[in-house]
This record gives sequence, C-alpha cells and structure tokens, in this order.
Amino acid sequence: MLMVLDFDKYATKGNEFIRLVAMELEVPRDMAGRITRAVLHALRNRFNHQESFHLLAQLPMAIKSVYVDGWRFGQPVPRIRHITELLDEVRAEDGKMSGYDFGNNAKALRAVKAVFKSLGSFVSPGQLNDLLATLPNEIRVFLQDAVPSVSTVSQK
Repeated sequence: MLMVLDFDKYATKGNEFIRLVAMELEVPRDMAGRITRAVLHALRNRFNHQESFHLLAQLPMAIKSVYVDGWRFGQPVPRIRHITELLDEVRAEDGKMSGYDFGNNAKALRAVKAVFKSLGSFVSPGQLNDLLATLPNEIRVFLQDAVPSVSTVSQK
C-alpha cells in the first residue's frame, strides 16, 4: 500500500490552531502566527526534551514545525521562576515585533494564555498536566487557568 502525504490536511490543522489563537485574542492571523511561535518557543525552552517530544507527538504537523524551528538541544536555558521572566523570554523570541504583538504585561499574559488554551484543543489533558508539572509554581498556576480540562497539579 502506498502512503500519500496530504500536506493540505497538515495545513488545515495548523491553520485551525492559529485561527483559535486569532479568535481568542481578536487579532489578525499573521499576528496570531507570530504570537504562537514566540510563546511556543519560550515554553519549549522550559520543558525537558522528553516532555517536548511527548508534546510534539500530539501537535498538528504544521505546529510541530513551528515548535522545533531554531531549537538548539544542547544549550542550557537559564531557569525562570516568575511569570514576568517568561514574558521577557516570549518578547525576546518575537524580536522586533514584540512591542506590537505583546505590548504591556496584561496583553502579553493574555497572549500566552491564548496559545496554551489552543494547545488544549489538540493535546490531551494528561500531557498538559505533565507539562505544567515541570514549570515553576507561579507559571503553572497561571497556565492551569487557561484550560478548564487540566486539573490542579503539583510540581514534580
């Protein structure tokens, strides 16, 4: 049996993810795409490789490519403890557009939450719980709020 690659299907699922972010934030799709990329990269830098691979297994193919773009396995990432440090990293990942895409902390917090909420539409609650358990308490508590299906978890 011959396997056919259906790139349209991959694009459809990826576009659905970006559409969810755009609708949640009430922003254009291009802005939602940049926000998604920056937030996923900042979160990716917080997860260990094993958790990232488990997450990747559940993401739509197009979003997988966004997640891994520019990923450097061997570089240690400084630990963060507070949500403001995560927001700083999100803005750094967004580069020159960060002021426009993330603005003040309230807008940035809303954007981070919107991307995590969209993850909840594609990733199992168990996997999201596993990811949350690896994060510092302040960030974990903030993100748990984004996905109602995620239970309260304690840090590993």
